[in-house]
Amino acid sequence: MQIADVTPILTRDWLHVKVTTDTGITGIGPATFHSQLAATAETVRQFRESLVGRDPLRPDHIWQTFFRASSFRGAAINAALSAIDVALWDIAGKHYGVPVHALLGGRHRDKVRMCALTLGGSIDETIDLVKTAVAEGHTAVKIDPLPSDFPMWTHSRLIQEAVSQVGAVRETVGPDVDICVELHRKMTPGPAVALAQKLEQFDVLFIEDPIQPDSIQSMAEIARQINVPLATGERFNSLYEFREILEAGGANDIKLDVGLQGGFSQCKKIAGLAESYHATVSPHNARGPVLTAAHVQFAAAIPNFLVLEYRHEEHDNMVKEPLKVEDGYITLPDTPGIGIEFDEEAAAKYPYVYPAVNTATRPDGSVAYW
Repeated sequence: MQIADVTPILTRDWLHVKVTTDTGITGIGPATFHSQLAATAETVRQFRESLVGRDPLRPDHIWQTFFRASSFRGAAINAALSAIDVALWDIAGKHYGVPVHALLGGRHRDKVRMCALTLGGSIDETIDLVKTAVAEGHTAVKIDPLPSDFPMWTHSRLIQEAVSQVGAVRETVGPDVDICVELHRKMTPGPAVALAQKLEQFDVLFIEDPIQPDSIQSMAEIARQINVPLATGERFNSLYEFREILEAGGANDIKLDVGLQGGFSQCKKIAGLAESYHATVSPHNARGPVLTAAHVQFAAAIPNFLVLEYRHEEHDNMVKEPLKVEDGYITLPDTPGIGIEFDEEAAAKYPYVYPAVNTATRPDGSVAYW
């Protein structure tokens, strides 16, 4: 069996890569460098000629071959290689007639715990989303207590508003639902520490990405000053960044993404590295049903999985039968490959639109974090 074609499928805000073999077996993989999807798509096209004719059943070797082809790194390249890697594992599962998790060492669990993304723009909206999620059976929710106009706030208001929102959510859900606090890299270390210390009272599952991913040392400094688990990593690109953040003590939970950090081939290794530090894995999963299906396979195949974030999107119909969340879990499918069938006809109904650059600014006009 050989790779016959490699095709990027660029849609409204998602990029998938289809790999076709000369036997007719196809695989699909997600690329999640979502701020520059067109750049990733072009990278896939550049790799195509060198991929055609290769053995699709050697995904890790193919990843190494292309990752080491030059000293150039970055999210566009890594996302392209990641999508290709997932597609190759999808092909392998179909070739051998087994789910991908069976090829990754077998399953550790029969179902995968989901974390509902309840990212409201206000306390009231967040509470409504949280109530719906809990009514649907979720035992974990993720909120962002800093709305879009946060750069206009004073330090004291920022802290008070965030604490008020997290407190309102805890009062709503009680002790039997875990709360993940996503800060989306909006803060600097000082305010991040001040906020985290005040959130300790609510027993949150973790605080995610309080600062920009510019400095592993800065993230580790925050971790040393707080008593709340810290999650980070969704903007990392490789095994080596995760090694350094774990060595520095800067993460209790890591945000792996098979569509960015090397597909199954690399993410299984990174999860093993995290396991040696007793760190959990909660994959970054806000990019549609193909990524969800891949992450369900991944979550099943590692012992240190924690939760998988999830939200329904109107264009989930790009997959003919998306995996269903029932009572807060997705039951592991026994379908060969990653367990879903991509619908190119449905995908064509959502054309790609180049995104505008909308960077947050402060009252004085300077650039804020976002």
